[in-house]
Parts: sequence; structure tokens; C-alpha cells
Amino acid sequence: MAMASPFSPASAAATSPALFSVSTSRPLSLTTAATAAISARAPSRTSRGFRRGRFAVCNVAAPSAAVQETKPAAGAKESQRPVYPFPAIVGQDEMKLCLLLNVIDPKIGGVMIMGDRGTGKSTTVRSLVDLLPDISVVVGDPFNSDPFDPEVMGPEVRDRLLKGEDLPVTTTKITMVDLPLGATEDRVCGTIDIEKALTEGVKAFEPGLLAKANRGILYVDEVNLLDDHLVDVLLDSAASGWNTVEREGISISHPARFILIGSGNPEEGELRPQLLDRFGMHAQVGTVRDAELRVKIVEERARFDKDPKTFRQSYLEEQGKLQDQITSARSNLGSVQLDHDLRVKISQVCSELNVDGLRGDIVTNRAAKALAALKGRDIVTVEDIATVIPNCLRHRLRKDPLESIDSGLLVVEKFYEVFG
Repeated sequence: MAMASPFSPASAAATSPALFSVSTSRPLSLTTAATAAISARAPSRTSRGFRRGRFAVCNVAAPSAAVQETKPAAGAKESQRPVYPFPAIVGQDEMKLCLLLNVIDPKIGGVMIMGDRGTGKSTTVRSLVDLLPDISVVVGDPFNSDPFDPEVMGPEVRDRLLKGEDLPVTTTKITMVDLPLGATEDRVCGTIDIEKALTEGVKAFEPGLLAKANRGILYVDEVNLLDDHLVDVLLDSAASGWNTVEREGISISHPARFILIGSGNPEEGELRPQLLDRFGMHAQVGTVRDAELRVKIVEERARFDKDPKTFRQSYLEEQGKLQDQITSARSNLGSVQLDHDLRVKISQVCSELNVDGLRGDIVTNRAAKALAALKGRDIVTVEDIATVIPNCLRHRLRKDPLESIDSGLLVVEKFYEVFG
């Protein structure tokens, strides 16, 4: 039984700037004065480092205020590597829908994309960079600290806030960080700044990729080939939303709240169940079989390779419509209602499928609301749930080596059995 997704390139028309609302369960102790300082804040000077105990923890990776101010202009240049436009991607509606829903509601928890070689998995994920909204950050902070939310502030910004300092604020695009398979644990988590240790004689911390990915997207291509020790690091950060580094006398914790997006080929190995469960949604992509579509994909790719700038400009209008639609969906997401009876049926499906934990229930509720918002409605329908529930539960089912049916079809069958 195959389900046709109600989402198609023609029906999608949208994204744009809006603040990623990232939260974490880590408690913070802020004084009343410090909390009051959040609302009464004006641009000021930038602090380059802070002391943690007797060790100087310096934000070596942090750009200066001047660099931050000129960043948008530099990003507009076409000298950087051109990205294939999202609306130009032919087919693969399931994958595109999962990615868009995570842009609308980052709390869904990311996407795991599994499929054949050469089906555009990496290209599609990287094309999201044009659709990512803007966020407010503290100037010069390597952790992308939110100046208005203490729960996702780096240690330096929290210390400055507790001292009553004004925090200079700027707006920047949400970051998409690529995690290469050959990355070392020090590069991912952060390490000692050797240069500063040798020149100034202080133990300084140099933030890693997890710091850069805070409030952004962490993309791991071929995630099923990732070394076990890096998988452990990702599991720890994804579970707590914080990264704790213990290195040569330095102890530091910083927020690492990111959307985890992974892609891979199932022929190259399975993913550990613990990591698989951390992905909110799971998309399966296959090779396009229709000859006309294949020819169109080849021709579009040839146009892009020949003249990327002109090709990207030809899709500016569609890109703008898509940004507007997603901006509207993000702003209306809070008003979308999901009927209690539908919530009960969603949980009944999860229970009868023996899904461990409650992540499946939570993610299905969030994804259904995000899809309703994308379609411009404020009420979730059964059709919305039917569209997203296979992607939310497929990877959470226990594997049966004797079962030949696809896990997504098991979810669909159970859905129609419960929902009638």
C-alpha cells in the first residue's frame, strides 16, 4: 500500500526569517537583576574572554564585532560555493517535506534520510541553506548565544549578563555545519588553544563544531559510517542539549542545541538504534524510475553546472514564494490546534506498534501541526497525520529479521486500523 503525499513542489511555496525557538531542559540560576537586564539592553563593547576559576577560557573562534557587521555583505557574494536551489530539485517529495517541517518547527528533532546512491540526498539538505531564517545572536560569541533566552546562552554571555553588562546584538543566518566523517573528537567538542597556551601561558578553550552548530543544523553525510566515539558524542549532546568538555585542566559546558540531519545508504550499514531514535523523522528516498523525470533532472543539473549564477537566478521567484510560505507557517504554528481525540488515536497507534518511549507520540503531534501550518490551516486533519506518521514512527519500530514488509507500511496499516 503506497500513500501519495499531499505535499508537492507545486503546493509548496515558502520560507523566511523567523527566530528558531530552541529550548533546553538544563536549569539556569539567574538573579532578578540579571533577568531584568535581558529586556533593557543596548549595543556595547565586546568582551573577548572570561575567566572560569583560574583558567582563561577565551573564545578564539569568535569573530570580532566588525567582522560580524560585515558578514551579511560577504555572504551575498557569489564567490562562495554555489548551492543548488531547493525548488529546482525534482521529485523526492517525502524528503523535502520532512526537511521543510523541521525548518518550520525545529523541535521536531531533525531528519534521517536513507536511500540509494545518487538520489540527491546531500544536494537537497545543502540546498536548505537558502531557506534558513535569521536569528539574533550576541556579537563575538562563538556559541551563537540568544541574547534574549538564558537557556541557550554560552558561559561568557551568561557571566556578562550576571554582571549587568549590555550585550551587543546582531542578526545572522542560521548556521548549517557539516560534520565530516574523519573529524576528530577534539575538533567536534572543542579543545585547548595551543597557540594561546604557548604565547600567553594561559589555558584557553577553542570551541568546536558543536559550539558552531548551537541553534543551527548539524549535518552528517554517510552518518552510518561515523566512528562510534563520535556517535557517542552526538548522543550525549542530542540528549542533553549541552556539550561538556574536560581537557587538560579546563572544564566548560556550553549549549549545543541543534537540529540533527543525517543521510546515508542502507547498503553500507545500519545505524545504532540509540542514535536513530534521536532523529525526529525518517525519510526514505529511491531512484526516480520515470524516464521523463530522469531526463529533466539531468538537464537541470547540466544547466546548473554550466552557469550556477544564472541557474540560481531563474529560481529566485519560486524561492521567494517558498520563503514567504514558511515564514507564514512559522508565525502561525502556535495557533494550530490538534483535537484531543486525534491525539489519543496517535498514541494508540504508537502503543499498538510497541514503540519504545514517547518520542514517537511527541514528534507525530509536532509534525502534523507543522504540516497544517504549511498548508495555511489552523486545524490538524486526519490527512495531515496520515502524511507524517510513517516518517515519525518507521525508524522507531523494533527490527524483526523474519519480517519482509517495510516498516513504513506496517505504520500505515496500523494507522488505518486505528483511525478507520
